[in-house]
Formats: sequence, C-alpha cells, structure tokens
Amino acid sequence: MIETRSNPAVRWPGAGLRTWWMMLVISLEERLAYRGDFVLGTLMRFLPIVTQLFLWTAVFSATSRPDIAGYSRNDIVAYYLLTMVTRAFSSMPGLSGGIARSVRDGSVKKYLVQPVDYVSFLLASRIAHKLVYYIVAALPFAGVFFLCRHFFPPIPDALTITSFVLALVLSFLLGFFLEATLGMLGFWFLEVSSIVFGYMLVQYLLSGHMFPLDMLAGIGTGIPGLSLADVVRWLPFEYTAYFPAAIWLGKVQGTQLVYSLVIEAGWVIVMAVACRIAWWRGTRRYSAFGG
Repeated sequence: MIETRSNPAVRWPGAGLRTWWMMLVISLEERLAYRGDFVLGTLMRFLPIVTQLFLWTAVFSATSRPDIAGYSRNDIVAYYLLTMVTRAFSSMPGLSGGIARSVRDGSVKKYLVQPVDYVSFLLASRIAHKLVYYIVAALPFAGVFFLCRHFFPPIPDALTITSFVLALVLSFLLGFFLEATLGMLGFWFLEVSSIVFGYMLVQYLLSGHMFPLDMLAGIGTGIPGLSLADVVRWLPFEYTAYFPAAIWLGKVQGTQLVYSLVIEAGWVIVMAVACRIAWWRGTRRYSAFGG
C-alpha cells in the first residue's frame, strides 16, 4: 500500500499560460461531450420566468401602490430577468460538492503529485462551463429579452454598461472562490453537504435573487439608523445577483457605484486568499492511500 502525502517542502509552480490554456481546452471538450443533455438543462432554466411574471403581476394587482420600494411592476420584471444573467455568471452548480467528493474518495491526490495547480484547473473548468452555457443560452436569452423589452428602461450609457460587465466578471470570480472555499472544508469534514445547503439557502435569500434587497430597508435590526439592508450590503451575497442588476436599472450610481465595485473586488480578493489558504492547510494534513 502506497501512502501519498503532500510534502510541505515541495512547491509546484503555478500552471503556466500554456498549461492553463490546455486545461481550458480540455474542459471545453468535456462540456461538449454531452451536448443534448447540456442544451436541455440550459433551456429548462428559462421556464421559471413565466412563473415570476404571473407572480409579480398578481402582487401589483393586489395593491393600489404604483411601486414597491421604488420598483414598479416593469422594474421588478426587468430586475428578475437581469438577476438571471447575473446568476448565470455567479452560480457554480456542483463545484463545492465535487471538491469535497474528490477529497473524500482520494482522487484529489493526483493534483498533489503532478505540476497542475488544482485551483487553476477548477477555474479553467468553470470558465469552460460558462462559455458553453452562454453559447447555448445566447439565443434563448436574446429571445426572452426581446419579448420583454417593454419592461426595461432605455439602454443606459456606456459607463453604466461597462460597470455592469465589470460587476458580472467580479460576480463570477466571487461565486467561484466562495464555493471553492466551501468545498475545501472537505479536508476537515467527512460530509459538507449540510454546510453547502445552509450556504445556498442564505445566499438565495440575501443575494437579491428572490426580491430586490431595497425591500429590506424598512426592516430594523434593533440598532438605531441601521436597517437589515445596511447589514446585508456588507456581506458578499448581494454581488452574486442584486448588484449588477441594480447597476443596469440605475439604482446604484455615482460614488456609490464606485464604492460598491471596490467592495466587490475586495470580497473577490478576500475569498481568493481564503481559498488558497484552505487548499494549502488542507493538503498539509491530507493523506491518501493507493496507487
């Protein structure tokens, strides 16, 4: 029986640009291996749009108010469609569970003896996944946004669009490092599914995916002048759904926009460092047996 243990004295260099590119190409080929299943799963994600349209139409029909927390019916529908785009960037289905499973079954050990950086490999794999997803979903997204174009305000200026795209890229990186760090907990816990489920529940509620976070402004925390919305905005969750959508709709502008982008970038750096520390500490205590 052969024991494989990470050696703290060994320092594999980060994967070079050519190696990283090859990982991306291989991941793309893997994603395209089951094209039919991938296309069907992608298209099925558009079905909840109809439910949301009926839901918010019913909500506004039941009240005489023209808006809720500054959002009209059209704003709410546009917001929901925009959060779908953001979630398509920031969601990482199966990432944390896959990492924990590879630690549990020992398959992660190959990254301890080969000059391939595990985190870089995972990042390349997720980029490949998103590229294939958007190639498949581009036409359905265009069709949905065209049919619902009357819900949207006029197209914003170039600076707003640039900020929106930057927020999407940062949301992808933030979502990746958040879930990768959760997966690294598999080095310390035999089963992390409960932890991941708890995270997904909190993230779904506090990211703004269900409703705009502006609706939390009226909920107090017991501290004078501090609402629940103020607390949530210091957490990383809003940047995985609410923030890019709010940029496009003009809810975040000027210095507040710059300030929020800096905070989002800061959270990306924090979680990237946390992910690296978790990988380094985890592999130092990890043992795998077998060939």
